[in-house]
Amino acid sequence: MRQRTFLCWMITNNYMEFNGVFHQAYDNYCYPINEDELIINIKTGYDVNEVNIILGDPFAAGILGGGENWNGDKQPVIFKKKLKNQIWWTTTVKPPYKRLKYYFELITEDERWFYFEDGFVSAEQMALEGRSRQCFVFPWMNPCDIPVTPKWVNDTIWYQIFPDRFCNGDHSIDPEDVVPWRNKGKVKNEECFGGDFAGIINKLDYLKELGISGIYLTPINESPSNHKYDTTDYSKIDPGFGDEETFKTLVKEAHDRGMKIMLDGVFNHCGYYFKPWQDVLEKGQDSQYYDWFMINEWPLDFKHGAAKKGQFYTFAFFDNMPKLNTNNPDVRKYFIDICANWVENYGIDGLRLDVANEVSHRFCKELHARLKDINPDIYILGEIWHNALPWLRGDEFDAVMNYPLGESIKDFWIDKSLTNRDFEYTINRCYTNYMQQTNDVLFNLLDSHDTKRLRSDVKNLDEYFAQLAVLFAMPGSPCIYYGTEIAMEGSFDPDCRRCMPWDDIESGRYKERINMVSQLIHLRINEPLLKSRNFHFPDDFSDNPRVIQFRKMGWVDTYVEVIINCSEEDIEVPKDGQILFERHCIDTTLLQNGILIRKIEGRS
Repeated sequence: MRQRTFLCWMITNNYMEFNGVFHQAYDNYCYPINEDELIINIKTGYDVNEVNIILGDPFAAGILGGGENWNGDKQPVIFKKKLKNQIWWTTTVKPPYKRLKYYFELITEDERWFYFEDGFVSAEQMALEGRSRQCFVFPWMNPCDIPVTPKWVNDTIWYQIFPDRFCNGDHSIDPEDVVPWRNKGKVKNEECFGGDFAGIINKLDYLKELGISGIYLTPINESPSNHKYDTTDYSKIDPGFGDEETFKTLVKEAHDRGMKIMLDGVFNHCGYYFKPWQDVLEKGQDSQYYDWFMINEWPLDFKHGAAKKGQFYTFAFFDNMPKLNTNNPDVRKYFIDICANWVENYGIDGLRLDVANEVSHRFCKELHARLKDINPDIYILGEIWHNALPWLRGDEFDAVMNYPLGESIKDFWIDKSLTNRDFEYTINRCYTNYMQQTNDVLFNLLDSHDTKRLRSDVKNLDEYFAQLAVLFAMPGSPCIYYGTEIAMEGSFDPDCRRCMPWDDIESGRYKERINMVSQLIHLRINEPLLKSRNFHFPDDFSDNPRVIQFRKMGWVDTYVEVIINCSEEDIEVPKDGQILFERHCIDTTLLQNGILIRKIEGRS
């Protein structure tokens, strides 16, 4: 009671913001980046001006069972990122014996406090002889526990393809209900246009010239729909796309051009015509597959919405997409075997899991172990739209689709009241949620088959290219949706899945747009600093809240600077460095919606 009263008194008298301080000796706050280095992060309020870490080996003074006096070495924590209401402090240390014991010293304008695992200690309390100190401890840096993500992903520029709407290259396999290719206008969910593997193969050189080095395909397995997220047979390729040999040819031709291939795995739910589900519908509780699904009540009343009545679980409330029970070991084995075959037989490089946050953690862990055993460099990606830390501890996914980043970028242009400070806070939030090795391979995107196209929210082409410039300068692995290079329009599903207008592209109608996007892609490819995980936001344009400025940091005193003028007036930019990319920039004047990317050497 006395301590509580004391803390309340401290808060009411404007002392340190204790509630703003947080650290834990695991997850994204304390983790090994490799076998030698440990990254340590701590959050504080803005009232903290200085953070020091006192650290050392837990056994430096003995086994601590006989009253030994442990004292660590003090080191400053220098690097920080600003969040909206907190500061994220970070440091990297090298424990010589692979273990670490530590606590923090927090200094405000008027105070000095020490932060331990069990709370805060004043300088006076620290001086009390015999007082316990519950330090933070990282017990051991086991190599097999260190999350390792595939390094090639950071170098990859992804291109998402919705096969049915990309290119029809083989009319002999067109489905019976195929409709003529539509170069303009909206499409319907029930329409099938006949896009296939042959069409993708025909356009690989186009993608290569654009700068693409990875292709992400939405589902390719047998299904009655154009989107294939209602799978009928996971062991078969949809005949409307081609056969196994054609797909293997696609993979080989892509690999010959230095392109990776990533497939989409739908294991949260299946389609209505999936044989095990049909067996359940026929035999009910007597079916050997009854426990493959999540059924609460039998029989199912489909006429009155069985899913909404809670009789069984589905994707959303679609009765024709029953939810798979990945808690069942037989289900896990069946689908993990399917994925293993894709890796071994097809030679794919990546796997995206649809609705990944609803699949059991056990399934994800077993899948990770199996696929990494086959190919340690395979990229396992989860579709998760929110903070996904529980899936990113090194034994499930390498990364997730970074929708929060895309939303943060787009919001700045949609909401003109947001300032460059707001932009800084939201971007930093996206890169403080996870470990650095995860940040390196986050799947960054501005739109997809599940969202409105970027162009539908951004009517100004200058603003459109400015957002792409930010995307290609962020840590992680950028992805553009097919048609992004021509600023294709499209509202929500199904409008975001329009046909690729190849006639217009080949006529040169979109040449300028394609060149602009290609320039940004090749800049990302050729400038290593744009792939760097290290960035910060200077205050050079603090007097103009609608100017974005950030720097990608490299070795010693070299960095790449990105400046985008989102204000309603022209701004002056000091002449400096080597210009890598510019748009609407005249000498030292950056016009409205102008973009300037430059490399500066010899400057700290």
